[in-house]
Amino acid sequence: MKQYKIGIIKGDGIGPEIVDEAINVLDAVAARFGFNFEYHEFLLGGAAIDETGVPLPEETLKGVQKVDAVLFGAIGGPKWDNLERHLRPETGLLGLRKAMGTFANLRPAIVYDELVNASTLKPEVVKGVDIMVVRELTGGIYFGKPREYTPNKAYNTMVYTKEEIERIAKVAFEIAQKRSKRVTSVDKANVLEVSQLWREVVEEVSKDYPDVELTHMYVDNAAMQLIRDPKQFDVIVTGNIFGDILSDAASMLSGSIGLLPSASIGSKVGLYEPIHGSAPDIAGQGIANPIATIASAAMMLKYGLNEIEAADTIDRAIKKVLADGYRTKDIAAFDAKEVVSTTEMGSIIANYVAKV
Repeated sequence: MKQYKIGIIKGDGIGPEIVDEAINVLDAVAARFGFNFEYHEFLLGGAAIDETGVPLPEETLKGVQKVDAVLFGAIGGPKWDNLERHLRPETGLLGLRKAMGTFANLRPAIVYDELVNASTLKPEVVKGVDIMVVRELTGGIYFGKPREYTPNKAYNTMVYTKEEIERIAKVAFEIAQKRSKRVTSVDKANVLEVSQLWREVVEEVSKDYPDVELTHMYVDNAAMQLIRDPKQFDVIVTGNIFGDILSDAASMLSGSIGLLPSASIGSKVGLYEPIHGSAPDIAGQGIANPIATIASAAMMLKYGLNEIEAADTIDRAIKKVLADGYRTKDIAAFDAKEVVSTTEMGSIIANYVAKV
């Protein structure tokens, strides 16, 4: 029997509720496909601050190096908003990603046929949308130095090396080879030298993937095109700050941020998490949508453990749940036949895993 060690970081707010349902589904997958998950729980964010005084404990840093993949819920909340920057939950997450070597953030934006009316855009615009945004995660302006803040002047530095661009481009092209074989590289090469280098390096990497079509697009145009004609995109590869903005814009094509997963992968262990936040305002009410976290578990199986059939089974179970009309409160207005709680949704998907 195959055995996988899975790091579990539940985090804050609704994090524990949604991660518990993902574990429920993973256990159903393990039973169906004959492997076993060994779970190891670690602290991060506000929960870690409350228990240890820091957002990223040393025990967590050491622990995630000893597992095969990490499933993560969400962190943060008003309780910790007034702490100094280095003590805030978000700083702990940035530090964890850096320590794990997760330089590529995979953000799918998928519009389910059953929820096409949930989008604020016209159904004919979003029906069939299936985009993968590949965002560089550990470089760019968020990490560049020098940086400084004063009351009268502040500045940040955008920096990318050739090596950083090469490795993220390779991830994008390899993912595109398994999809529709189209990559759109997004930059601002008309005004930024760092984007000029980005474009040159991506062009060079593309020569190793002759079966993949490469196009370039400026970030302002890309933002417009995502709203005007999102189906023109397959894989989008871009830098940290542009990817941060565009992936959030793309996520709302689906109509609910509670539906979409993400993966942060690199040279070591991957981190898999829903794109939404900790939603402290609804924590403990049993109304959070666990689908994004369950879909993140599917991405973990696919990209972290290479269990493709198991991952596809979870995805089919999610689609069947939506097709059968089960909805959590956030999507209840869209053709709901039955509105269910967080735990009920997790249990229904887990049950479907054995059938689809």
